[in-house]
Amino acid sequence: MAKESGDTTVLITVTGPDKPGVTSVLMGALAGQKVSLLDVEQVVIRRRLTLGVLVSASGDPEELQDVVEQAMDSVGIDVIVEVGPDTGTRRPSSHAVVVLGSPVTARAFRAIAAELASQRGNIDSIRGVADYPLTGLELMVSTNRDDIAADSALRKGLAAVAVDHGVDIAVERGGLARRAKRLIVFDVDSTLIQGEVIEMLAAKAGKEAEVAAVTEAAMRGELDFSESLHQRVAVLAGLDASVIDDVASSLQLTPGARTTVRTLHRLGYHCGVVSGGFRQVIEGLAHELELDFVRANTLEIVNGKLTGRVVGEVIDRAGKAKALRAFADQVGVPMEQTIAVGDGANDIDMLSVAGLGIAFNAKPALREVADAALSHPFLDAVLFILGVTRDEIEAADAADGVVRRVPLG
Repeated sequence: MAKESGDTTVLITVTGPDKPGVTSVLMGALAGQKVSLLDVEQVVIRRRLTLGVLVSASGDPEELQDVVEQAMDSVGIDVIVEVGPDTGTRRPSSHAVVVLGSPVTARAFRAIAAELASQRGNIDSIRGVADYPLTGLELMVSTNRDDIAADSALRKGLAAVAVDHGVDIAVERGGLARRAKRLIVFDVDSTLIQGEVIEMLAAKAGKEAEVAAVTEAAMRGELDFSESLHQRVAVLAGLDASVIDDVASSLQLTPGARTTVRTLHRLGYHCGVVSGGFRQVIEGLAHELELDFVRANTLEIVNGKLTGRVVGEVIDRAGKAKALRAFADQVGVPMEQTIAVGDGANDIDMLSVAGLGIAFNAKPALREVADAALSHPFLDAVLFILGVTRDEIEAADAADGVVRRVPLG
């Protein structure tokens, strides 16, 4: 209900131990007065309650104050009643800023707040989104600028703070756009899984170190990915095709990967992988995780042996972006509602065209173009960036009988 002309705005702030009935007692006291609610906000930290209620009062504000103070005293709760002018309607927050760290220090938070203030950003609210394996805080922020340049300046300024203080900071536009994401694709090697599949295969040929050096150069953007792929695959020539099953059975998910995919499925996301690796190796894992899409290179096999070549279209840097667009078209999801997660230079195009590009323990070339960068080895941090809390994840897992509370895949 809107404030009527001539009414008085009253802010009631209740603090004390959280216990049942506090809100009911307060609202019961207000029900007997001539007030209408304008805003309500509540937070509980360590079982300590802070409840703010903004009302428009048409009666005597002093009488209202007496009634509220008596009601709160009856339940042993402190209350402050402030009578003042109407400050206007609260605007929706323009940005969500997620801070992740192990730990998030007061020094780091001070630097974040100072950077926001320097860009005329106001912190509207703060909530905890995670307590393990990282501490996660979500800040809803309002700025007085609404343009691309402002977004870029905010990300650049906070990125510098993140580097200086050893935390991860993700900046997204707030509102419906943030909650509208519906499709996510992951790179596989060193993102969804630990390690590089091509190096695992090369180890079977005794060429792991040689291939690893080429992989590193490609991931840094120093070599064309297609060229490097052919160089690396060539060393596999003559290997028995059974090595594919051997490597597939040894794949280890990145900590938090299983939780991430399971939670995104619950939220209605289409989930897939786009990999410069090999379909024959990752198909079993994709089936286990119930992924909707798989796009990867195909190793050529002749007479039970690897030929050292790939067949079909090569999934390189451009191919990854193309695959993301194809997946989005297939399920009717606009590109602005897509997310891409990767770690290397060959993921640059894919992250650039996605609505939200997340660099995961990535090389500098990818971090520079990503919307958000994660530097801790837990993939479920992606969920925190999206505003999903650890408590929500665990509640859903508990309802499904999934035992959690260890930060493993």
